[in-house]
Amino acid sequence: MKTSKRLNGIGEYYFSQKLREVEDLNKSGKDIINLGIGSPDMPPHPDVIKALQEESLKPTVHAYQSYKGSPVLRKAISDWYKQWYKVELNADAEILPLIGSKEGIMHICMTYLDKGDEVLVPNPGYPTYRSAVKLAGGKCVEYKLSEKNNYEPDFDKLEKKGLKKVKLMFVNYPQMPTGQLPSKELFEKLVQFGKKHKILIIHDNPYSFILNEKPTSLLSIEGAKDCVIELNSLSKSHNMAGWRIGMLCGAKERIEEVLRFKSNMDSGMFLPIQLAAAKALLLGKEWYDDVNAVYKLRREKVFQLLYLLGCEYSKDQAGMFVWASIPSKYKDCYELSDEVLYNSNVFITPGIFGTAGEKYVRVSLCAKEEKIEEAIKRIRLRG
Repeated sequence: MKTSKRLNGIGEYYFSQKLREVEDLNKSGKDIINLGIGSPDMPPHPDVIKALQEESLKPTVHAYQSYKGSPVLRKAISDWYKQWYKVELNADAEILPLIGSKEGIMHICMTYLDKGDEVLVPNPGYPTYRSAVKLAGGKCVEYKLSEKNNYEPDFDKLEKKGLKKVKLMFVNYPQMPTGQLPSKELFEKLVQFGKKHKILIIHDNPYSFILNEKPTSLLSIEGAKDCVIELNSLSKSHNMAGWRIGMLCGAKERIEEVLRFKSNMDSGMFLPIQLAAAKALLLGKEWYDDVNAVYKLRREKVFQLLYLLGCEYSKDQAGMFVWASIPSKYKDCYELSDEVLYNSNVFITPGIFGTAGEKYVRVSLCAKEEKIEEAIKRIRLRG
């Protein structure tokens, strides 16, 4: 059976393939320490799990749910945005719960892109942006982010390229994979840029609570709803990655447009999951402080690991990874990653996030301290 042309140039997601290799190595007795993927290893708050259990026992919660999500969850999202981001959202009109924000990226591309439409995607950046654009028939126009420019877009350079065919722009701060935090000035420039060129800015914002004292939303900038929609998620902030709870926030018109596509592709989430998510969004500062206290200790250990590898890194990164440049003796990130995997039985992610990542690696903080310490011992022995 021949696959569709839309899959041409679309490979299997890197982690899908690489984690199978890691699994095979484990089966052969290697005991690989996985410091690659950012899947939180800590559980959600006990009250959230209790809410799921209690709601699931009710006989009336097992039917299909609204495509727009439970009003209880939408109200909780609205209150959460107001409390933490200082953003006012109409719970009935400006919020669309999603079965994970990754799915939302595809919904957005399918909603707005026709064949040949161009989309600005960051390099380095989350690979799903590129894949979703291509699958929807659009064309990726990469904008390079560099350490010298604080991993911010060069707006003057973008305007010189010509933007007539550009319909969407993906941005992501705290940036993944670099951990770069945004300034208010950057967010203001993004809104101005979107308005000036009639480009819809899609801000992907799942990391704002991880090792970051000032969670920020692009929607907090005056006039942002005119040209911005924002994706968010409970995967990282509330240790609920496998629950698949995301959200899209923005102007009523944008929400209705995306809903036209989404409602033909999936259904509402299991109601007890939505109600447990609403419980999670009520958690206070103590929850975020406790989670970040663990990540801070782990990050210090990862700094030690990267020092042993001869990598250079900034200590001011946010999010659940550390992004680091590799020593010049390695031709590329894959050489270092494979050396560590096959010689030390430790997996760290090569810079698979675009050509700008070829001289970088990314190490996840989603492993217990003792695991990271064991990884350090193994890497020390390799030399």
